[in-house]
Amino acid sequence: MSTINQSGWKPEMGSAGETGPATYTGNKALMLEEALIFEIGTTGTTGVDLADAPKVTPRLGNLARHRDIGLPGLSEPETVRHYTRLSRQNYAIDLGFFPLGSCTMKHNPRLNEKVARMEGFADVHPLQHVETVQGALAVINELAVWLIKLTGMHGVAMTPKAGAHGELCGILAIKAALEARGDPRSVILVPESAHGTNPATAAFAGYAVENIPATSEGRVDLAALKARLGPDVAGVMITNPNTCGLFERDMKAISDAVHAAGGYVYCDGANFNAIVGRVRPGDLGIDAMHINLHKTFSTPHGGGGPGSGPVVLSEALSPYGPIPFTECHADGHYTLVEEETANERHPHSFGRMTAFHGQMGMFTRALSYIMSHGADGLRQVAEDAVLNANYILRSLEDVLDAPFAHSGPCMHEALFSDNGLAEGFSTLDIAKGLIDEGYHPMTVYFPLVVHGAMLTEPTETESKATLDQFIGAMRSVVQRAKAGDPMLKSAPHHAPRRRLDETQAARKPVLVWREPEQAVAAG
Repeated sequence: MSTINQSGWKPEMGSAGETGPATYTGNKALMLEEALIFEIGTTGTTGVDLADAPKVTPRLGNLARHRDIGLPGLSEPETVRHYTRLSRQNYAIDLGFFPLGSCTMKHNPRLNEKVARMEGFADVHPLQHVETVQGALAVINELAVWLIKLTGMHGVAMTPKAGAHGELCGILAIKAALEARGDPRSVILVPESAHGTNPATAAFAGYAVENIPATSEGRVDLAALKARLGPDVAGVMITNPNTCGLFERDMKAISDAVHAAGGYVYCDGANFNAIVGRVRPGDLGIDAMHINLHKTFSTPHGGGGPGSGPVVLSEALSPYGPIPFTECHADGHYTLVEEETANERHPHSFGRMTAFHGQMGMFTRALSYIMSHGADGLRQVAEDAVLNANYILRSLEDVLDAPFAHSGPCMHEALFSDNGLAEGFSTLDIAKGLIDEGYHPMTVYFPLVVHGAMLTEPTETESKATLDQFIGAMRSVVQRAKAGDPMLKSAPHHAPRRRLDETQAARKPVLVWREPEQAVAAG
């Protein structure tokens, strides 16, 4: 029998971790080994016949490039195979359950994609004259109306490009409102259970950030918040439902206290998927809240984006929101309020967030999702998302520590810790073991208020059968961790690559530039 070296790998193991003889190609049956494109291509060939570029005198002076870039040349079949092979090693929502907490990775209905690709939507250009994009402006306006109704707010800024961008929009509106009344304030309060971008956004906007502690239930300590309020506090940034997966039951009391102290309330709306159609943030005293269209309204997430983070505003903050914005007239004609007319129509705006008006493709997809569900369907979205999360929480709390299970039902996500595992085993081992089971791991080590946090969000789009299989896989991996299974320490064994030292890779990445002639030789 072969011995196991320090990394946990047997000498005869291949890159995928299976035992058995090594293959000439590095492939393991249909699990294909794929080299870097610079290693399989050569700079001296190309898959496309192009005429020689004409000789020109560069106008860039010393900045002009005087040597080949060294891009690899491949034939069309080689190119297609390269990227198809890589795609087979990628995990995606179309392949299986994606349990990332606080990310709401849910199914993107193909109806939305079909609508976004309709002629007139797919080929719209931001530099077209406003009279030629009346349909696009109507879509933006209709989506804005829905967002205002669903949140119970007064207005909405559609231009922010993502969640953190939306946070900045809301904080800048708060800053503009305070400056307009001659009330400079310097502090933003952020609860421990908030998203990490909240303090970063406040600091970027020039505010000092102070934390507000959580109670043993995982919710904001209302007494501590009230004790800190004062004339220097511009506002509070609070995530609701929070990152512990809990609804802030004191939200209205928090808003009333902040308003009484002269501040404003920003709500991180990343978890709106858990309350859409059930709770209107405006009724809770919220002044500004961004909405991640990919999380609640199913537009593509991550690399399939781009993101979109409209910000709904209270009546108190609406005059200070950004430009441009759409305006619908009595005759059904749409116009854009831009800088030229802002001084007259929107004189208190803090300015522009982006070059144009936002992500048109995301607006189209989100509106398709909203209209296909209707008000009752959106309410069911929240109900099913909460039901699924509680099913996971109660199905695993006997084998995994659930620090806030005593706080009542969770909302969109179930939170566990690594307490109770065998000595030397941690959340990382659970995550890597799940990869062998065919799952992308849940969010790990966040929120920071829970040691070894494992944050799991099933969303509403997963069936009971899917959740049961995931729960079974989790129970199996956890039981191995509790039993001290040494093979779990070197998981994953069945993935295209073995366990990486992710910390070392982040701190000391290996970035190598090879000259074109070196690339040719290596190819």
